[in-house]
Amino acid sequence: MNPDDGAPEAGDAPAAFSGSRLGWRDLPRHVRERISSHAGAQVVAEVVATSGFSPGFAGVLELADGHQVFVKAVSPAQNPHSPELARAEIRAAAAIPSSVHAPRLLWSSDDGEWVLLGFEAVVGRSPELPWRPSDLERSLAAVVELSTARPRAGHELPSMVDDVATSFTGWQSFAALSGSERAEIAERAGGLGAWAASRLDELVAWEQAAPAASAGDRLVHGDLRADNIILDPEHLWIVDWPHAAVGAPWLDLVCMLPSVAMQGGGAAHTLFEASPLSEGVSRDDLRAFVAGVTGFFTWGSFQPDPPGLPNLRGFQRAQAYTAIAWLQELAG
Repeated sequence: MNPDDGAPEAGDAPAAFSGSRLGWRDLPRHVRERISSHAGAQVVAEVVATSGFSPGFAGVLELADGHQVFVKAVSPAQNPHSPELARAEIRAAAAIPSSVHAPRLLWSSDDGEWVLLGFEAVVGRSPELPWRPSDLERSLAAVVELSTARPRAGHELPSMVDDVATSFTGWQSFAALSGSERAEIAERAGGLGAWAASRLDELVAWEQAAPAASAGDRLVHGDLRADNIILDPEHLWIVDWPHAAVGAPWLDLVCMLPSVAMQGGGAAHTLFEASPLSEGVSRDDLRAFVAGVTGFFTWGSFQPDPPGLPNLRGFQRAQAYTAIAWLQELAG
């Protein structure tokens, strides 16, 4: 069985974009006025971001005083979960130490409906895709550097143990389906589906071991991908932190590698083994966490499109293919 049955080619990887994004004039007038008030000047121009999965407003605003600010603005009208993610990013910003290259949160505002965040604007570019070797080398080195960071004292970040226990339940969800439902999904998924169906009991057991494997005291971004990286000549900036938590130092690398493989950067298992972050990680812990990641992407890819995010399921599906290929390596 070919582990890449049905997998997209690197050049055909889906874009990491919500498929929709509000412009400045799409925001209600009172929201625009709040943003201008917090920014300290009137907005004279905008550059809307064309990556990321937030369906609200996200972009760089040029101000009348010559400054720039990167603003996110979301409400339940775009997606019911977006405001809570924005609130989580506000909490995360207070926990990120100065040693981490992340844009500073300058201000925030929450009226119970619209949540607004204003960050320092970072000038740079996203990694070139399919992955250029020099960009990938810089990015993987940044993940190693990030693994040494611990959150600020008094932070309010959740534990990865708790987050993983809640979100890494994909294989358990498949196991709870009827036999006919599982057979239908396995047929739709092709060879990979048949492999997963034949190992479902093991996949569930490995997934259930993922929370314990994720324990640690390091700052974890939790959603590292190319679209959450900005490169300038001197620094690599890591953006979009709503999923930040505290856990083991190698988790961000594992979470990132399925997208790297999907976008032409190389096989996930090869990249992990070449990283210094692989040292000391037991095969059982790695297999458990990769199983959890794989179940998350696989189960998610079969769900209906969330409001305002028509491209998300395809992006998850493409990562599921590369993640399950890695899991097959670990499963022997």
